[in-house]
Amino acid sequence: MALTANPLFINTILLGGSSEEKLRAAALAGFDQVELWQQDVDHAAGGIPALADLCQALSLGLTDYQVLLDFDGAPDGLRDDKRREALTMMKTAQHLGATTLLVPASTHPLSCEERIDEDLRWLVRQAAEHDLRIAYEAMAWSRHVTNPAEAWQRVRQIDAENLGLVVDAFHLFVRQRTLADLAGIPADRIFLVQLSDLDWQPDAQQLVDTARHQRLLPGEGHYPLKALLQHLQQIGYQGPLGLEVFNDARQAACPAQTADAAMASLQNLLQE
Repeated sequence: MALTANPLFINTILLGGSSEEKLRAAALAGFDQVELWQQDVDHAAGGIPALADLCQALSLGLTDYQVLLDFDGAPDGLRDDKRREALTMMKTAQHLGATTLLVPASTHPLSCEERIDEDLRWLVRQAAEHDLRIAYEAMAWSRHVTNPAEAWQRVRQIDAENLGLVVDAFHLFVRQRTLADLAGIPADRIFLVQLSDLDWQPDAQQLVDTARHQRLLPGEGHYPLKALLQHLQQIGYQGPLGLEVFNDARQAACPAQTADAAMASLQNLLQE
């Protein structure tokens, strides 16, 4: 499949061990990039400079730095704090050498829908000043924006070059939605694609727990991942393609073994 030329990444949430062990395992398994969590930076022995140096030494790129939660539509009591948090994360992303900050659509129960576009416009202006892109992600339990079609409406309205989408297979398929949600979205407005699998159908009350603990590697479940890749190929998607798999058992295992299994699952999918 032509998508084998895309940069391949692994989200560090799948890997156990220290921040440094995660990066080394990802590089040894053959990944081009990692999605790096704020916790990885906080727990790194040498802090931001050491992690940036290690990524450079391993020739490991950063797909994105994450994750700025509950930003868009933040209620009055949280809005200023969220903007300060965003600016801090942007500075950290810059120091790490990341080019993209991942921002999921808010899950806060008091999120103000009428403020979403205003907040995202503020965010992309600030990101541009830091030479950063914003990757906006609809999550299955987000308050107002729950699928890629709705997220694309926001991105298209704001029309900023540094604002694009995250396509996450879990959040797309766990709600039993289809690839129709991706219709009309140009390849260059998709900033990254996250893959995972699932072998059962959780109900609404189980969504969050399943997402954070029980996702599977591609090929271990029933999601139509091959059809998703075929769609991406058809539209000429050339961006990062990889794995965001929250799985307690995999995270508890040896990081090198987990990274190798993750790469094998991804390669098997790409070569089908």
